[in-house]
Amino acid sequence: MILGVCEWLEGKIGIEAKILRIIFVVALLLAGTGLGIYLILWIIKLVQGE
Repeated sequence: MILGVCEWLEGKIGIEAKILRIIFVVALLLAGTGLGIYLILWIIKLVQGE
């Protein structure tokens, strides 16, 4: 997506960024939670300084 969370998360948990993007989009479409989770992870990424 836009903020680099998927690439950052790929390095942390070892799942391809492409698969993580698909998971976020599906979560956004099904329950609307994908965006919230994405933003929370972005804030964590900013706080850690990576």
